[in-house]
Amino acid sequence: MRETLSIAMGVLSIVEAVLLIGCGLIAHLLLNSGWSPVGWYPSGSLALGIAALGLIRVFGAYRVSSAEPLDPRVFQALAGWTAAMAAFLAFLNLTQTTEAFSRSWIVMTFALGVFVLLMARAISLHYLRQMGSLGRLGPRLAVIGRGAALHDTAQAVLRDPFGLARLIEAHDLDPNPEAAVERLVKSIRAGKVSGVMIALDEPGDTLESLMHVLKSEAVTVHLALPASLRRVPVLAFDRPAGLPALSLSEVPLSGWSSVVKRIEDIVLGGVLLILVAPAMATIALAILLFMGRPVLFRQQRHGFNNNTFMVCKFRTMTSTDDGKVVPQATRDDPRITPLGRILRRTSLDELPQLVNVLLGDMSLVGPRPHAVSHNTKYGESIDGYLGRHRVKPGITGWAQVNGLRGETDTPDKMRRRLEYDLYYIEHWSLLFDLRIIAQTITILMGDRNAY
Repeated sequence: MRETLSIAMGVLSIVEAVLLIGCGLIAHLLLNSGWSPVGWYPSGSLALGIAALGLIRVFGAYRVSSAEPLDPRVFQALAGWTAAMAAFLAFLNLTQTTEAFSRSWIVMTFALGVFVLLMARAISLHYLRQMGSLGRLGPRLAVIGRGAALHDTAQAVLRDPFGLARLIEAHDLDPNPEAAVERLVKSIRAGKVSGVMIALDEPGDTLESLMHVLKSEAVTVHLALPASLRRVPVLAFDRPAGLPALSLSEVPLSGWSSVVKRIEDIVLGGVLLILVAPAMATIALAILLFMGRPVLFRQQRHGFNNNTFMVCKFRTMTSTDDGKVVPQATRDDPRITPLGRILRRTSLDELPQLVNVLLGDMSLVGPRPHAVSHNTKYGESIDGYLGRHRVKPGITGWAQVNGLRGETDTPDKMRRRLEYDLYYIEHWSLLFDLRIIAQTITILMGDRNAY
């Protein structure tokens, strides 16, 4: 909930800054027919709007309160705008440039700014409340547990004092814990829930077994605290649906990080697709002439949240395996054609995956997607393996630039790749992504692990 509201507040800050800049321009237009003389008014409007953006933020107008998440913070916004105007006037006095702006312009700009902020706050509050009523703003929660703890937690979510959380489903671990967990995981992977509340009177081994499953899912997990611990002052609680709880697992790349990551994929992915389009057309023609149809190889792969998607690559083999058994490519594999060997060695066969990136199935950087049959095999034998699907798969990744490409014919090789993938997930940043992309470009031609 806080992450969604933080994004909304970030968007509101940009909108309000633009509107406040516009206030100065509109005031000048109203006071001077025909926009003449221009003078310093456009520059002054821009400076005032930028100053207002910073000072309104300093006064806390864009802060999300846990106690009152839908507080419009009108007073803080108006205080920040007043401070921005005062700072602007002080600057004019210090630089002795007050004659550059008329008093009527200053008064009208300030009055328009007050009106704009009141309207922006009222409209945004209405929109956020509407989103909350539709269940798009707060967490979509599933509760799993047993006994009185399960009942009390489910009722607490239904009575969310903010009116934002939604109880999607409740799962009783009695009498069949395995079936309850299976139903919950199915709902998570279907995208029905964004958070899980574990409600147990005595966690014990049950909590450990639940986390063994849920730590690999792209969902937040909280342990609802019993009433006896909710008032202990030394404990720091999260409050999903207003209920004190301990955070056990968070979704990586959420909030602003997910927005930045998606912008990165769209911008860089789009630019790269335009740049390599001629090369892709040439490769497609070469495959058609020397290998025949099909030009593209499509295969089901596991992606974000353990869901499957269809990955696209240039065909490099005589076979196009996509079933319960998919043999991995090996060194000197007879299925690889001479042209395909060149494409695989240079990773040019991966270029069509830029389309997967723009469609949102993949990212430029992330854990490499594996065939469904390989995921099933390693998911059963390697603890935490499915945790690599808590983010979108990538065309390249931290494991790949560290030499872990090619065949993973042993569990040890896959464990090493998993270690790098999980490190990337926990330490993601935009600069980290750009570093991996740069390293990928520099090592492609000399990589001997791809075949």
